This record gives sequence, C-alpha cells and structure tokens, in this order.
Amino acid sequence: MALTLEEFTRSLDPKTLPRVIQIQSGIYFQGSVYEMFGKECCLPTGEIIKIIGINITRLTAEIENEAGRNNLIELPLDYPGLFRIVADKQPYLTAGEIAESMHISPNRLGQPVLRSANDLHLTDGTIQEGESITLTSLTTENDEQFVNCEVTRKDKKHTFTLLISQHGEFYECQDDQFYTLQEIIEWKMPKGRKRTVNLVKTLPSRESSYCDLPENFEGEMILTPVYELQAVMKFRRDIVHIPFNLDVEVIDVTDNCDINCFVQPLSPTDIFKRPPEEFPVVAEIIERPEQIPEELNFLRSCKQVIIHHAYEAKRILASEIRSDVQRHFLVPLTYKGKFKRRPRKFPTAYDLEVAKRDKEQLHVVATKSFESHYNGLASVSVGDQFLVQRRETSEVIYGGTRKTVEALACEKIEGKTYEPVRIPMCMDGGFVEVIHDKKQYHISEICQKFHLPFNVKVSVRDLSVSEDLLAAVPGLHLEEEITDPYLVVTPTDLSECWEFPVNRTKISLQLLHRLEKQVRLPAAQTVVEEISEDSYYALRRYVMATLCPPPRPPKKPPSELLKLEIPQSQKPDAPSSPKGQRANPPNAAKPPLPASVEPYTATPECELKTLTASFLTDMSNPNLKKASSSETCVVEDDGDDDKHEYEYIDEDEVENIRKKIQEKNINIISCKKTHGNQYEQSI
Repeated sequence: MALTLEEFTRSLDPKTLPRVIQIQSGIYFQGSVYEMFGKECCLPTGEIIKIIGINITRLTAEIENEAGRNNLIELPLDYPGLFRIVADKQPYLTAGEIAESMHISPNRLGQPVLRSANDLHLTDGTIQEGESITLTSLTTENDEQFVNCEVTRKDKKHTFTLLISQHGEFYECQDDQFYTLQEIIEWKMPKGRKRTVNLVKTLPSRESSYCDLPENFEGEMILTPVYELQAVMKFRRDIVHIPFNLDVEVIDVTDNCDINCFVQPLSPTDIFKRPPEEFPVVAEIIERPEQIPEELNFLRSCKQVIIHHAYEAKRILASEIRSDVQRHFLVPLTYKGKFKRRPRKFPTAYDLEVAKRDKEQLHVVATKSFESHYNGLASVSVGDQFLVQRRETSEVIYGGTRKTVEALACEKIEGKTYEPVRIPMCMDGGFVEVIHDKKQYHISEICQKFHLPFNVKVSVRDLSVSEDLLAAVPGLHLEEEITDPYLVVTPTDLSECWEFPVNRTKISLQLLHRLEKQVRLPAAQTVVEEISEDSYYALRRYVMATLCPPPRPPKKPPSELLKLEIPQSQKPDAPSSPKGQRANPPNAAKPPLPASVEPYTATPECELKTLTASFLTDMSNPNLKKASSSETCVVEDDGDDDKHEYEYIDEDEVENIRKKIQEKNINIISCKKTHGNQYEQSI
C-alpha cells in the first residue's frame, strides 16, 4: 500500500534500515532540476531509492506568548540549554506500544520509567498500581519478545519481564533529570508523539547560536522533530538528503529488490566495528567532513584513503581554567609541549587525602575556617599552613561519648616549627596548594607521577605543529584519562599518517578492497582536539556517579543542634575558646602566606555557606521539631549509627533555606542588641 513520504518517515524504525522504496507518484521542480540547496527536490515516478539513515535536522517548538497565543519557533540542534522533560499524559495501552515508541537499551538514558494505572498480576508476583517500573532492555525467547523490567522496593531491586502483548494502562513517570537537546533527540523523543519540555538553564556557549526563543523564556514548550532521509540511488555514488515532507507517495519494496546493487556507504563507527583481519583497506570518500582539524585537511582533497588500523587510544580530558566560558580539549599522550604546575584547590580534607602521593609532600594553605566539634581534632583558620601526611583512625570524644572517626594527620607550620595535628576527614573547608616544584613536565610524565585532576600551564609549546591550541590557554585543568576510538588513515601515496576520531568525524566512506601488499607505515601523528560542550558533557556525564562521596559532616550534640552561630565579625565580645578549639584573637599574628599563593580574606558569603551546610545537616534529621525563633528546640538523640542517604537538592530549595538562615541571623542579632544578657541566658 502506497504511503506519503511523511507517513513512511514517521513509521520508519531506524533498527530496520536499510530499506528500499519506490516512488509511486513523483514530484518535479522545474523539470530537469534534480537538487536544490543540497536536498533532493526531484523524485521521478518509478525511481528506486535505498534509505540508509534518518536524521532530525531541527526541532519546531510550540510556545505560548504573552498574549496567550501559541507561536511556532525553530530550535537548532546545538541550542546550548538544559531541559527537564514533562511526563506524557497520553497512556500506552500495551507493552509493545511502549517498545515501538520509546528507546529502550541498557544505556542509562535508554531506560524509561512508567507506572501502571492498575495492578498487574504476573507469574512472578503483583506490580501494584502507581509503582515505578523501569524498562531496562528487550529480549527474545522462543520467538516471543519480552521487556525486561525492574521495580525498587525497600532499597532492593526486583526484576521481572513483560510480554510485548501485555495489556494495561501505562503512564510515563515524571523525570527530574536535566538533558541537553541532543540527548532528548537521541533517547527521549517518542516515535509518533510530541515531547513537552521545560527550559531549565541556558548554558554559556562560546559560539552563539541563532534562535527565535525569547530571552529569559520560562514555561513549557512542545517539541516536534523535523526529519531528513539519507539515501543512495542506483546511478549515483554520493549520498542524497531528502526532506521528509515532499509531496510524493512511496511503497516499500525491500523484499523484492537486491540492496547490494547500491553504493554501500559506511560511517567511521561502522568501519571501527569490523574485525582486525580486514585491515588495511582502501576506501573511497563518499561524503566529506564539514568540520575537521587543519592537520586532517587531506580528507577533503583525497578521493581515496587507506585505513590501516582501528583501535582505542588514550587521551587526557582537559578544560581551560576560568570562571566564565571554558574551552575543552582532548590531549594525546604524544603531545610534545611541556607544562609547569599550577596550584590546585581542594574543597575538603577528603580531597587532600586523595591528592597526596608518597613521593612528594603536599603543602597547602587554608582558605576557609572550620571549627571542629570533636575533642582531639584540630580546628582550622584562614591562613593556616599544613603538610599532609596520611589518613588514620582516631578515637575522640564527641557529644560526651567516645567514638572512632577518620582523620587526616598533618604537620601544621608555625613559623619554623612543625606541630603534629589531626583534622577531621569530614571537614567542610578549603585549601590551596603551595607549589615548590619548578620543573617542566611532558604530559606522559604528569600521568605517571601525579594524581589527576591536576592544574598546569604550557611553558614550552609543541613545535611539531603549526598552531598549538594549548599554548594560548592561561591554565589547564587536567581532569582524567579516557580512551576513545580512532582510525589510522593515510592518503594512497602514504605521504602522511594521522589518527582521526571515530565519534566526532562525520564522513561517509565505501570500502573498495583490502590492501594485500605490505606497506611501510609511517608513525601515526596525533592532534590536540578541541571538543564542544555537548561532547564534553557526554564524556563526563556519569564520571562522578562512580565516585564515593566524601564523609558526611558529623551531627552536632543535642544541646547545640539549632544554635546558629553569629559570625565572628558581628560578635562584640567573643569568649575564649576551650582547649582543643583554637580561636583567632583579633590582633594575633598569622603565619605569612607563600608568594605563590594569593592572600585570602574570609567573607560573610563563606560563613553563610558553612551555616547552610550545618542547617541542611540539621534539617535531614526526621526527629527535628519546628519551633519559633524565641523557643528552644528539643531533639531526641537517635544515636550516631543511622544510615545517611545522599540526595540532590533543587537550587530553589537551597535559596529558600538561605533566606530562612539570613532571617534567623537578623532575629538573633536584633534580639541581642535589644535584650542583651537576658537573650543570652534564654539561649
């Protein structure tokens, strides 16, 4: 049965490609004109076309303007923003409908979460109404297709399967994650449905992208994809791009046509997956890359290339050190430039322990004060200098009881003397490294001798390339070592040999024949690659999810749980600190900071952050009772052996907590000024 090209495109499953179609009623543009603006605009009746790909070229967004009317705007695929998905209110009536519409795969982005409007009675048990069901993968057994699912009950995951024919009323659950537009297109755009999203945040982008979206837009937008078909024809060797909305009718003739009579274009990913014994191979360039490093310009001029190897190479993911818009790079280990060290910043004592190495003494300066609540562990003041030693277990007295905690053993520098101290691992402070090493290092030496992340600056540029991208960068933050797929490619005359990235090079090739004769391959050259923000976030998205969080700050004793301290700058007469908790006298001399570290001054904002962390810790206690500002709260001590759960807090919620803390500080200060000693006695 003949379908319009738009109907065929919307019903097309990319997993079934390639497909062969025949034009039943053609469309012509001025008779002999065959191509316009790079898109096919003349498809004669009877033409046989092989569809090899389907892409979303852009998105149309339906938004509501100030007058209450709906406007249609276009969103480019590289729009630099983060979006939150609005759950679809239209139900799915079978598990098969879900599998056809949604992307389901072992990838975390490809695991949709739904709920059933009714109880599901299965052989493995009963799935209750409203229970969140995560679809993890699709399997086939005995010619029957199943959807693998899991539910979480009391922190335990239970797995089960659903037949594709399983009937029910399934609704999409609300998703609290943020996604880029590319991730929504690839994983979260249901086939045959529109997708409603909320713009959460606009990311800073070095390259401005034009968009009709109003500035500071807030509200929902309905996204509709605009498709484009990639195809090859019998008598053409290039790839043609066909808009999906051409007014033609087509019929699927895949079963009645030999697909081998067409050109077989392959992407770098397809070639990378081929077995090693097929290399080296001669390939013809069908579609040339649009954006490519200058060193790989031969891919634009050569008609044929030789692909010698396919392997995964190591790269160092690096970012520019700056506060506004960052550039991101992939640096090969063969980079011939040299680096000098730059000071690192450590937000917690836990980070100091991770960064410490046996071969070198780690010297740091405190940039933030921290008052220890343990008797036996030291407090830290701004400007204190430490030599980090080791992590150890220590017995301390806390809240009147003796307990065992993790501590970081250090040597505190007091002039020319060194005092052994221990600071808590859960310390919420800040430190800056003092650099004594003036040596220059290759990047391979840095990876061997130091822990990443690491801060450096190029001291000697790479003279083997015409333009060194890293030489002009004021500072680099080397984040981690990754592996990425690459192909080793040369022109047919073997004049040069380069690695080019598989995942970030858009090029189409046709394999011609295997190169039988032995050739002497020159050493493969590498290039520093500047990557986009989308590529950077794709590489870094789940890195932090695999790391253990630092220890949670200790709970305060019950008598001090809700006594929010007034900042030192606002206290008229601060009492002397007890032994083990050293306070800074107003005129006390502090040890001088090294010349390589900039002086640091504590600000009320820093004190507010510490106060916020303390407040969040208190609010997590379920036994905490509400009280007015003039009353004292009583908390039942439930012991210190409870299991803490870590969760993300929305920015709006944090802002509300900060406002409450500021209001409470204002009330405390005003009451102290008004009532004096009476207020102190009431506390």
